[in-house]
Amino acid sequence: MRLALLTAAVLFADPALAQDRPAEMREALVGLTRVLGESHALRQACEGVSDQHWRGRMNRLVETEQPDEDLDARMKASFNAGFAESRRLYPVCSDGSRRALALAAIRGRELSTTLAHAKYRSGVMPVEPEAEQVTAEPEPR
Repeated sequence: MRLALLTAAVLFADPALAQDRPAEMREALVGLTRVLGESHALRQACEGVSDQHWRGRMNRLVETEQPDEDLDARMKASFNAGFAESRRLYPVCSDGSRRALALAAIRGRELSTTLAHAKYRSGVMPVEPEAEQVTAEPEPR
């Protein structure tokens, strides 16, 4: 599923790195949390309110990043704003909510790529040429 790429973005994060990132990277992180909130609401519209998949990913992202107090508040507010907006726009599962979920996955991929490249530029991990060839659709089995 396309959202698997967004999940991978959460796993790329380095502990405590958010505090060391420049402002534009912190903004990308806040943007990613908004996408997670949108995805959470959209998935709940189709899977039911007991589904906590994207909320769990958000919690893992916060634990991994160990943001300072200000960034933590901004990340959580962004998640909640994304959730509230998507819940208001797509209260039930429909073709529109599924399209919105696909678009959220694309935005999440773009933001996670931005964050991953920041990690590479910091010297933490070398860029592998094959890593740049990620597609939005998984290969069929």
